[in-house]
Amino acid sequence: MAVELVSETTETTQVDARSELTRELESLHGQSFGWAMSCCGWRRAEAEEVLQTAYLRVLDGHARFGGRSTLRTWFFGVVRRVAGERRRSQAIRNAAFLRFRSREPEPDPAPDPEGLSERARAHARLCACLRKLSRRQREVLHLVFYQEMTVEDAAAVMGLPVGTARTHYGRGKAQLRKLLDASPAEGDAR
Repeated sequence: MAVELVSETTETTQVDARSELTRELESLHGQSFGWAMSCCGWRRAEAEEVLQTAYLRVLDGHARFGGRSTLRTWFFGVVRRVAGERRRSQAIRNAAFLRFRSREPEPDPAPDPEGLSERARAHARLCACLRKLSRRQREVLHLVFYQEMTVEDAAAVMGLPVGTARTHYGRGKAQLRKLLDASPAEGDAR
């Protein structure tokens, strides 16, 4: 009888912990999706797949929160790893495809309509400059500025030493500033 009581208590505790984890992940969904978009090069469908896979890994127990960091930092690390695995898998598929057929160039994006606001142009300019940064610089800047993490938390998400993350952060900011200064906004007469 005592063994059954311990077993029921353990199951209840596990269900409660799982429910709490689910609630916390739901509250982080918007931020998590933004991070997934960044990790996937702003490709929405890929980001949705990556985030779904990350949620599944957490819920099926393949990714376990050990409490060594905040839940957000830990989950962003899970998302980053899933995105990296997906990127590597896609690279292997692309290499196999290229063996049989040459890759056709991707079509040029549609031009912006004339009525596009100044903010949209500035955003496009910023995104273009961000794409020129290294992946690590882009990731640490995204985590710090868009996800409002500290450099230390960003380092934990990225699986880097804090000093390395600080270096990427500093160099990324400097390079972004340089690129933005060299890239005139539309309508500027430089």
